[in-house]
Amino acid sequence: MEHGGRVRWHRTRERGELLDFSANVNPYPPRIPWTPDPLVLKDYPDDRYELLKEVIGRAFGRDTAEVTIGNGSVELIRAFCSAMLGDGDMACIRPPTFAEYEMAVKLAGARCTADENGAVVRFLCNPNNPTGLLHTRPELLRLLEKTAGQGACLFLDEAFIELADPHQSLADVSHENLFVLRSLTKSFAVPGIRFGYGFGTPELIEKVETVRLPWTVNAFAESFAIEAFRHYEDLERSRERVARERNWLSGRLDDLGLVYEPPSANYILLAVPLEAEVLVERLFSRGILVRDCRSFGLPRHIRVAVRTREENRQLIEALEACLP
Repeated sequence: MEHGGRVRWHRTRERGELLDFSANVNPYPPRIPWTPDPLVLKDYPDDRYELLKEVIGRAFGRDTAEVTIGNGSVELIRAFCSAMLGDGDMACIRPPTFAEYEMAVKLAGARCTADENGAVVRFLCNPNNPTGLLHTRPELLRLLEKTAGQGACLFLDEAFIELADPHQSLADVSHENLFVLRSLTKSFAVPGIRFGYGFGTPELIEKVETVRLPWTVNAFAESFAIEAFRHYEDLERSRERVARERNWLSGRLDDLGLVYEPPSANYILLAVPLEAEVLVERLFSRGILVRDCRSFGLPRHIRVAVRTREENRQLIEALEACLP
């Protein structure tokens, strides 16, 4: 399975610093007054994570029974599929989108289709990764009613919505045919902690919690998450700064004559005038990591994160040097 964010792997094999535009993490995260306390490591975490779920529930107006947590969003994708899908079931996934949906469906013994008819689950990433397409809340509510009317469950992945437009979220909607997935680690720029969370009706959450492995959220991750959610409103400032840098970067890409999908979050999908693999290698030689989108079925596209102004300048300079 190909993912971005492999900068640590590259650093063990290359000399010099690398700028990682392949992973979409917040370049302007809130400052969290948190220091790891080694004393929390002497005990097992509370596998029910009651305090953590209470904090999340207060932030979103949800009951603790409507909250689940996991070791990154991928664990919850797989737990959900294990709970909801079985042999012979169909799941609707429309590419290009996050590849872990298909992997989790297959691991559950089910099959993937682009046809919503007959599907038990429909996956939707909002905003979509890698395209950045953002559906509005009214669109999503209509889709939810349609999906429920077909007897299916809508799996809505909102991993990047905090850095796009949270007003389009359905995290506050309780519906028996809806599961909403979130990721704290992207918005707070701590991917090394691995923390995902999700919302559903108590009945749906109970199914997911039943198949979730015990103690997967470690004590440091739990401690950080509790503090981060107490500063959740600080992400508004992050969104403002990301939008400003996204607009600046889009303008420079226009100057280069590059075509890209209309961005909504902290990443941009670019069509490039050569094979992605070639451009990725050229940029890497200049210390820039970008996401090769061949694994999304897009052999002439790359995805770049929106970073700080100086880092974005370096990306533009590298693209100028590497494009034909």
